[in-house]
Amino acid sequence: MSITQSDVAYTAVATAENGRDGRVATHDGSLDVVVNPPKELGGSGAGTNPEQLFAAGYSACFQGALGVVAKNVNADISGSTVTAEVGIGKNDEGFGLIVKISAVIPNVDAATAKELIEKAHEVCPYSKATRGNITVELAV
Repeated sequence: MSITQSDVAYTAVATAENGRDGRVATHDGSLDVVVNPPKELGGSGAGTNPEQLFAAGYSACFQGALGVVAKNVNADISGSTVTAEVGIGKNDEGFGLIVKISAVIPNVDAATAKELIEKAHEVCPYSKATRGNITVELAV
């Protein structure tokens, strides 16, 4: 379900210059990075790229969602990590993305870990935004 402007608690603002071969910075200056296409896409690979930034944001957001669902069922996720792999490739409409989310949750059994990441996938805002638009694979 969508939110309305009155529901917004925080808005991140970033501005890009020269697209995939330039720089991107947040309005508050907390992020200011050079972006370049990766070598695999014909770029220099000298800076970060949008897919890395998306992977960083998605993994952090998903880890937060994992914490929320773990708290609701009293599961211990201390020491856990979430890794997002964001792939980009050509499709019929230009380019598309594919994501793999992997979680390592050392203090729970495999079945509980699987259940936790499936529930986190339901509540994570990045997962909600991508649902039905790109393939997102979950792995423990």
